[in-house]
Amino acid sequence: MMTRDEYDESRGRGEGRGRGRRGQRGERGERGRRGGWQVADLPPADDAADWFRGRLPDGWFSEIDVRIDREEITVIGTLSEEQSEGANGAAAEGRISRFRSETKAERIEIALEAQARYQRKVSWGVWLGGTEALFTHVAAPVMTRLRQPERQVLDTLVDAGVARSRSDALAWSVRLVGEHADEWLGRLREAMAEVDKLRGEGPAL
Repeated sequence: MMTRDEYDESRGRGEGRGRGRRGQRGERGERGRRGGWQVADLPPADDAADWFRGRLPDGWFSEIDVRIDREEITVIGTLSEEQSEGANGAAAEGRISRFRSETKAERIEIALEAQARYQRKVSWGVWLGGTEALFTHVAAPVMTRLRQPERQVLDTLVDAGVARSRSDALAWSVRLVGEHADEWLGRLREAMAEVDKLRGEGPAL
């Protein structure tokens, strides 16, 4: 297990910030990975969102979005109304920077606990108004280095049996460029969730 100093060295320096339109939230991002050969050697992380809700200090966030794949758990919190009042533009950036600095030690402590529990790196992000800031997060090699949202697309295709591996899924995705991939993947995830539900309602073996 990493010590706090080692974690600070590897995660606390050179953190990049990314901004973009707010992505879809809720059940799809919080369910975690469903299993299969890719995650056979990892503990399940289906309860990670609940764990973080219980572990995070009161007052940090008004809500959280927990995104999970086999390398990383990304926790993106919406700053509470008291913290976000009057914050926009440069003020929002300054408020996010202050939050990041003030909570760094405690975030490291929480991340180490979560990494011991789920055997995945923990990354952090913040929403404030229309601004999203992502702190250092994992770039895993999959033929090329992809961030978590791109890896989740590939893993959905593998889990559903559309592709045999991430490499096959990446080639398949390239052929799908220009089509409504997001809409199709959403329907695929919904269908997979229904299969999980029906499996859970079946008789125990």
